[in-house]
Amino acid sequence: MNLIQIFIEAFRAMNANRLRTALTMLGIVIGITSVVLMMAVGQSARNFIDKELDTLGNNLLIVSPGAKRAQGVRAAAGTAPSLTLEDAKAMNDLPSLNGAAPSLTGFFQISVGNENSSNSVQGITSEMFALRNWKIDQGNYFSDSDIRAAARMAVIGKKIAEQFFYKTNALGQFIRINGIPFQVIGILEGEGRMFDGGDLGELVLIPITAARASLIRSPFPRNVQSVLVQAKDSKSLKDAELDIAELLRDRHRIRTDQVDDFRIDNLAAFAEAGAKISAGLAAMLGAIGAISLIVGGIGIMNIMLVSVTERTREIGIRMAIGAKPHDILWQFLTEAVVICLVGGAFGVLLATGGAALITAQSPLEVLISTKSMIIAFGFASFIGIFFGLYPARRASRLLPVDCLRYE
Repeated sequence: MNLIQIFIEAFRAMNANRLRTALTMLGIVIGITSVVLMMAVGQSARNFIDKELDTLGNNLLIVSPGAKRAQGVRAAAGTAPSLTLEDAKAMNDLPSLNGAAPSLTGFFQISVGNENSSNSVQGITSEMFALRNWKIDQGNYFSDSDIRAAARMAVIGKKIAEQFFYKTNALGQFIRINGIPFQVIGILEGEGRMFDGGDLGELVLIPITAARASLIRSPFPRNVQSVLVQAKDSKSLKDAELDIAELLRDRHRIRTDQVDDFRIDNLAAFAEAGAKISAGLAAMLGAIGAISLIVGGIGIMNIMLVSVTERTREIGIRMAIGAKPHDILWQFLTEAVVICLVGGAFGVLLATGGAALITAQSPLEVLISTKSMIIAFGFASFIGIFFGLYPARRASRLLPVDCLRYE
């Protein structure tokens, strides 16, 4: 028998017991699905984190107000009006930092003509664009002079531009934020989810001074909600934290026996946490895949042993008309490998469907690569050979006389 005939016989044997073959494949299908998804999700999570870090910027820290205390009761974090524009300016002079950018954020009604929506609006300084790697697709950033003048200007994301100005160019047009007109001077490049949960394409950015003067009223006119700072490099993050803490404790006149009225968060820690979560998910899927493949392999070995017993007389007839032991070995081994390869194909199809579902329901873009498919079929072939070898050897060592006598 040549290789083509062996494969034809393998498919005939599988077709003769379709239900049994399908149940035998099930473990392989689940295992291959898990292995392929594990690789795809792991790679997609790493790509997502790298992309978000690139959008967010590198070596960043967020300084936010601490908690307010009243009669010994500690309120929620961020309630103490402790950070000011002057604090942010002072941080810009620290030698361990590249820059610091304060921000104010609120939800407001945005309208253009009859079109309106509720959207987050951020009041920022011009340093924020460089720190967060926000690039302009059309138009310009607002300048330091615009900040000082509290100019009513806005830089918007692509989705906002498409929503409100789908028929015209957004540059030079006006949007109303809580009924107050702001002129669009720039459109951001790119879109997609960010680490803070927002969408780059839905950003509405205005000068922080304009936000304070026109939108976000407060009894503390110089206070800000947070300050984003960038260390010189990843090695100086700890030094930057210590420098910021020392500067703010000195500016806020905090005694050594008092707690800080601010908080410093390292965004690199968020990225590491995300990487650990994705690695844990990949490991979990890998463990499920490994267990399923082993169970599936044992199932294949069991079914092949049953098949050898059922087809003992057939083996004797083949040997009697000239089949060699290695022909019998190759026939049964090929059947085991074919079962695994067909199961692997169904596993890849299921993994592709799972990847599409994850992509639709999460910010991850999960894609099944050609490398993943090759590895999946390699796993399937190995399982077929490893667990199919013993039944195949057993079949090849049967004596023709005993086989022909078998009832």
